[in-house]
Amino acid sequence: MKFLFIIGDGAVGKMTVGQELAKITGMRLFYSHMMIDPVLEIFGNKVCRWDTVKQLCNIIFEEFADSDNYGMIFTYLMDFDKQSEWDFVAYVADIFKKRNADVYYVELVSPLEVRLQRNVTDNRLKFKPSKRNIEKSNQQLLSNRYRGVSKNGEVSFENYVKIDNTHLPPNEVAKMINKIFSLMH
Repeated sequence: MKFLFIIGDGAVGKMTVGQELAKITGMRLFYSHMMIDPVLEIFGNKVCRWDTVKQLCNIIFEEFADSDNYGMIFTYLMDFDKQSEWDFVAYVADIFKKRNADVYYVELVSPLEVRLQRNVTDNRLKFKPSKRNIEKSNQQLLSNRYRGVSKNGEVSFENYVKIDNTHLPPNEVAKMINKIFSLMH
């Protein structure tokens, strides 16, 4: 089994690249908003219950890791300044590593101006209901409440690559990732 994290800042293109990568590799895509948006719908849009989201994700990870599926792509907005974020990534990786899965990490980076443009794409709005309030979603990107980009040399994961996808279409980024890690089924 293979497990791939796609991490990066808000609206950098994690889900869209994941969609393209799933098409060419046969891996299943699990983007974080598949859990975030239902939790927001149930509890209200004022405050996201992150512990609930992570618990639901963990159930999916455990069940998937025990399945006979080929692989999973998981997208995650990581705050590199929070130890709890590093711990969550390590915890998820361990779920798969304990079952002899190969684990890979891709960090996508693009400047804020590009991310603001991507924030309003039809694909993003179609799959992420909580982002449809454009004003609020843009404010979240502009608020800079977290550090969604790693510092040079900060990430020491094995099987890690950082890709600036500013001028690259998602299908090209997916091809690059597949070539680097040989993910195809």
